[in-house]
Amino acid sequence: MEAKDLRVALFSGNYNYVRDGANQALNLLVQHLLDRDVRVRVYSPTTDTPAFPPVGDLVSVPALPVPAGRDEYKFPWRMGRAVRADLEAFAPNMVHISAPEVLGHRAVTWARRKGIASVASVHTRFETYLQYYHVDFLVPLLIAIMRRLYNRVDAVMPPGQGMVELVRSWGVTTPVRVWSRGVYHDQFNPGRRSLEWRRSLGIGDDEVAVAFLGRLVLEKGLDVFADVVRTLKERGVRHRVLVIGEGPARQWFADRVPEAVFSGFQFGEDLWRAVASMDVFFNPSITESFGNVTLEAMASGVPVVAARSVGPIGLVEENVSGVLVEPGSIVGYADAIQRLCEDDSWRLSAGAAGHALAQDYEWGRINQAVLDCYLEVVARRAAA
Repeated sequence: MEAKDLRVALFSGNYNYVRDGANQALNLLVQHLLDRDVRVRVYSPTTDTPAFPPVGDLVSVPALPVPAGRDEYKFPWRMGRAVRADLEAFAPNMVHISAPEVLGHRAVTWARRKGIASVASVHTRFETYLQYYHVDFLVPLLIAIMRRLYNRVDAVMPPGQGMVELVRSWGVTTPVRVWSRGVYHDQFNPGRRSLEWRRSLGIGDDEVAVAFLGRLVLEKGLDVFADVVRTLKERGVRHRVLVIGEGPARQWFADRVPEAVFSGFQFGEDLWRAVASMDVFFNPSITESFGNVTLEAMASGVPVVAARSVGPIGLVEENVSGVLVEPGSIVGYADAIQRLCEDDSWRLSAGAAGHALAQDYEWGRINQAVLDCYLEVVARRAAA
């Protein structure tokens, strides 16, 4: 089979209605597939006000707002008769699910009944979300649900070795093929740095901008970030907090870091400039399976302080391009950031090292690995 013979049905819980790292990766993948004459049809919840235009043909699936104050996201709770009819008419020979939700389970069941190959990509550590909503007693149940789902597909595609080891620890025995993440180096690079932009925000040329980058939601570790900033202030460490992004927890975060500079949501060239204008990227989140923002910071020549979790492990080279700290260690994070704030040569050398390491991550090569996985899985199922 060749690429042009593939017909891929991609199922996503959020393909374009709210912008995040996961759906950015999915849209880039679909573009890669379309450029190689692969037929693709995407099934996802939609809204009348999407964050960006979708790549490829998008079919809306039934969905309900996510509870607990997160109604910007939608929960696809069933496939629906119209969606099922559309899927039958499209007649895919590959089903790709991107989240372990009801829609993904239904899609895998449909594929298995039809004898169609299926794969699952891993984008988010959903089991870590539960602690932020005080229902962490449900973690074993959620892991059991994910284990069952991932053992029913023909291949699982985690983004890195840390996530491979994690899903294996859950009891997933399905063949694994790594789908890493990439970066466009003409977009994210140190040459985008702008002191003028920093000055417009009130950040001095001699101030070290310790930055948050991403959606302002509690599960990104905003509580830890705020506690670390308070510790740095108590120590008298000279720095400025720069927050790049928007989200429902913005006011909550602003109340806890009132001295922070909030640049708001940035996109395109504004985002590339903002990332390169950071001095230290601080990412205490443990919810990412990879962490696209970490890679973007590295490509932009910015040193990283991050949680020692499955995303940054293998991406950040410890004490070379940044520092990995035990999750939740306020003192550990503060020590690492203080050193970067006070040692200019270390900060610059770590940023340069991260920029060099990021060169190995390029979207074209990385997305080709997914296409190769599709072809391998279809051939394996045909032979069986």
